[in-house]
Amino acid sequence: MTAETIETATAPGGEWKRAGLLFLAVVMLSVAPAGLMVAVPLLVMIGVGGIRRLPQFLATAVAMVFLLVGARDGMWYVYRAWALMVGGMFAALAIGVPSWRLTSKLVASVGGTVAVWFGLLGLRREAWATLDWTVGDQLRAGYSTWMQVMMVMRDGEPIPPAIASGLYRTIEVQASMYPAMVALESVAALGVAWWLYVRLVHRGTDGLGPFGAFRFNDHLIWLMIAGLLLMVVPGDGGISRIGANVAAFMAGLYAFRGGAVVAFVSGGVSFAGSVLIAIGFLLAAPFLLGFALFLGIADTWLDLRARVAQTAA
Repeated sequence: MTAETIETATAPGGEWKRAGLLFLAVVMLSVAPAGLMVAVPLLVMIGVGGIRRLPQFLATAVAMVFLLVGARDGMWYVYRAWALMVGGMFAALAIGVPSWRLTSKLVASVGGTVAVWFGLLGLRREAWATLDWTVGDQLRAGYSTWMQVMMVMRDGEPIPPAIASGLYRTIEVQASMYPAMVALESVAALGVAWWLYVRLVHRGTDGLGPFGAFRFNDHLIWLMIAGLLLMVVPGDGGISRIGANVAAFMAGLYAFRGGAVVAFVSGGVSFAGSVLIAIGFLLAAPFLLGFALFLGIADTWLDLRARVAQTAA
């Protein structure tokens, strides 16, 4: 990857906030370990670009720690194989099609990896069943741990049934929708890894660009529509689950795009605004996500930011 493949913002500043926001998304969506999902693609990018200075060497050493730590069970290899393939596809696209915008390369890298894994697991149904059961079992084990922690915090008092059942329903949804969560996590993790690569290797000020300019190919709306249609296909539920995961992945991207519309219209989000948004998510996350999703889809059809710019001109 050469310097010509790097996309930088026209106005530097605020890149740490954008990178931090992306990494927060990685952590919140994390099914696979968040640090690993950033470290492995970064290793691939640095390996392609070459180690020329001390910061790159130190970053490689830290990333190797994330790569090697952990109990080496089956999922240890699965997560690393996924992250390696995502990072490799992104590096190939960064070299092969440098004219693509960053978001196109991010989504295409994850989409290509999903297609390869879908094909491989489709050939071996027992492998998919084992993977599906293992991830679900890990998520349910995490639920049990949270219940124990909450009981300790409550001095041994039982958890209110409404809270316990709500958390369990959340875990069951995650167990069904983890492919979409891993895909969204991978998009965000690739963005963080690219930002680190730009700063470490090419000393760029910002490889992400302004948040208010975030967008992706408008034709991807048809992928979301296809997912919604698959959700109502009769059968044993397998096709419906695929459709639900496709729709959830695109809904996540459109919600992020809706946030970019808000940032563009408001001229950016201050620290105080970020705190208010965080509090709002704690109190009314479904409403805020639904509103952001609506804005993101509307921006696809109406190009809201262009209309705002024309009105302000």
